Amino acid sequence: MRIMKKTGLLLVIGLSFVGSYGQFAYGQLASVDVNPTEYMLPQLKTGNNEIDKAFRIALGDYFTNIQPFEISLSGTVRPVILAGLDYKRPWTRDASINAWNAGSFITPDIAKNTLVSVLTNSNDTIVVGGQYWDAIIWVTGAWNHYLVTGDKAFLALAYEATKNSLYHFENTELNKEYNLFRGLGWSDGPSAYEGKYGDFKTFKRMKGKPDVISETGHGVPMMALSTNCLYYNAYMLAHKMSKELGEESLDWSEKALKIKEAINKHLWNDATGMYKFYIDEEEESNLQETIGNAYAMLFGVADEDQAMAILENQKVTPAGVPSGWPPLKRYQTDSTSFPRHNAVVWPQIQAFWAEAAAKFNRPDMLFHELSNLAKHANRDMQFAEIYHPYTGEIYGGIQEKGRYGVVGLWKATNRQTWAATGYIRMVLNGLLGINVDEQGVEIEPRIPEEFEEIELTNLKYRDIFLSIKVTGNGSQINKIVVNGEVRTKAQVLNGAKGNQVIEIEMSSI
Repeated sequence: MRIMKKTGLLLVIGLSFVGSYGQFAYGQLASVDVNPTEYMLPQLKTGNNEIDKAFRIALGDYFTNIQPFEISLSGTVRPVILAGLDYKRPWTRDASINAWNAGSFITPDIAKNTLVSVLTNSNDTIVVGGQYWDAIIWVTGAWNHYLVTGDKAFLALAYEATKNSLYHFENTELNKEYNLFRGLGWSDGPSAYEGKYGDFKTFKRMKGKPDVISETGHGVPMMALSTNCLYYNAYMLAHKMSKELGEESLDWSEKALKIKEAINKHLWNDATGMYKFYIDEEEESNLQETIGNAYAMLFGVADEDQAMAILENQKVTPAGVPSGWPPLKRYQTDSTSFPRHNAVVWPQIQAFWAEAAAKFNRPDMLFHELSNLAKHANRDMQFAEIYHPYTGEIYGGIQEKGRYGVVGLWKATNRQTWAATGYIRMVLNGLLGINVDEQGVEIEPRIPEEFEEIELTNLKYRDIFLSIKVTGNGSQINKIVVNGEVRTKAQVLNGAKGNQVIEIEMSSI
């Protein structure tokens, strides 16, 4: 790679790596030679050196994890975004989140490759592959990719995969009594769960032998908050996809509303002012699932009163918001030990939480996550997978290991891509409030009081390069200037080309 500092261009002069790894579900690492491609790197200036430097570190981690990969759907080798430095493949949820967070802006062609790489062809039917319970997150990443790029051919493929996947999961995972989908929450390890789901042997059996627990699907009968929020959003986006393609809408939006009603009926807890983590026909968990509550706020499952209650009641630790709370005692051998999937800080969860807080006018909570993650990245010169909730050190957490489930400390992997793109998301979606929809891109900043001026340049969106300058702080806009003209909205409509400059003056000035 060669970086031309003066122009801000990154020139990828070709990828030529030889893979010696075995076949995976979606493909394999492989050798490839590609023509040089130039990418305009977004640049951030906030007046805070630690924040700005972390943005550059995030870009570095992102590009480090772009590798050639054999895409099974097409039989071709293309560069994709791997899950991290310690991984040899893109996982479905990592692929979706990384494209959604930042990839579709920074390297749209590689983000597209990554999204396509996790699709599979099952009996001439294209569906989303990967772990079944949260594979549906792909729909959100795919829709966002279309909005950012305007790629109608990709949208047609995405809608086909979305329809087929929703029909499949309706037949295998929908609990019709509750109108909620079965499957684990965001965590694929027992250290997130209570009751039978927290027992290592039972958990392992449920994941490995579908017929043991459930008559249909893959054997995990819980109905989790985050998973069902993703299904709600997938149905809403299926409706938007069909409309954008000029196809019959079917009943996607009706199904979405039924899921939303079921989430609020069965999972909202007035007593805690938060959603339950999960329920099944025998038990429920009132542990906090941070990412599920964040999704509920971002997708519109939670109303404003519920969102305010969540912001008030969510546990936030000194090093950032934990993935869940309270810590499960069976993993706390001493006061410094915390479960891997229950009470430690995962940056991709920080990112969604920070954006949700910003959306509901809590830029102070956004800054807590942004500044902590920036501090960790500057200290370690990378974005690691997980951090300790109190010390902020890289920390993999406690969980069962190996065949026999011996409890021990896990490793936190290096240069985790969704940690890096999560930081970029905090800047783009959180601080600057960049929103994309079918009409174009709009900016609604939520600026913490620690900043006086923020400038982002060279952000690619469709056929434009966007530059944004925000002066002042807070959430109220005083003045908007777009390309030298005073406007009432900080918006650029689709169809625009070339350089677009948005200047915003906040009312705090």
